[in-house]
Amino acid sequence: MDAIEKQLHASPRNLRYIFTIAILILLLFIWSLTTVNLDNVSESGLGIAAGIIGGILNPDLDLLFSFTSQGVLYLLIETIAIAFLGTIMGSILAIPLAFLSASKIVPKPVASVTRLLLIIIRTIPALVYGLMFIRVTGPGPFAGVLTISLASIGMLAKLFVDVIEELDTNILESLDSIGCNTFEKIRYGIWPQLFSMFLSIIIYRFDMNLREASILGIVGAGGIGAPLIFAMNAYRWSEVGSILIGLVVLILLVEFFSNRIRNKLVRG
Repeated sequence: MDAIEKQLHASPRNLRYIFTIAILILLLFIWSLTTVNLDNVSESGLGIAAGIIGGILNPDLDLLFSFTSQGVLYLLIETIAIAFLGTIMGSILAIPLAFLSASKIVPKPVASVTRLLLIIIRTIPALVYGLMFIRVTGPGPFAGVLTISLASIGMLAKLFVDVIEELDTNILESLDSIGCNTFEKIRYGIWPQLFSMFLSIIIYRFDMNLREASILGIVGAGGIGAPLIFAMNAYRWSEVGSILIGLVVLILLVEFFSNRIRNKLVRG
């Protein structure tokens, strides 16, 4: 016990460093408060907020449980389809880019160029990709799928690289000593170590993409976002409430099941 106390008292005191960081954070916080402007909050804005809350409390049940192409259930299924297919396409494209970004697998110049490409992809927001793709393919779910897939590549590849960099290279050296080629080393030495973590990352990204897909409708890329905006612009609060309720329930269900699956994958 005395040795522990002695070690505790002997630990370096970084009070100046902690004080400096605290001052910087406080200054940044004060500076950020300058963006808060309550002058534009008018009675009409408060009325809109009240209308949204009232719509959630009194939703349009016919719209909520309708099975037509304009119903909430159909739009939610379309949103899930956009997020799912976009995640799959993005994952397929991200895996080879991740291996090309790993300095353990490829020469460093190749890894550096690929990482720069991924940084550029991550820089552009999903809504910008959506605006680009609806000019190419026209408005609709296909533009949403392309947007989700491209927006997913940057993050997925980055997380994949982090997993690849933590590979146990001893297995690769053992396979190399018995004369395995590159494909066999990937198949038997690399992929078994990566599969569960890769799948966990993909499920996590799907959870994020579901939220992205619900917003992309604003720019005409399919999903439930466009009807939500149209209903809000027309002050149809009961329809807004129905769409928001369906969206919240969907997000909660997907997050619940995705967290359970990811926990099982991570824990083996």
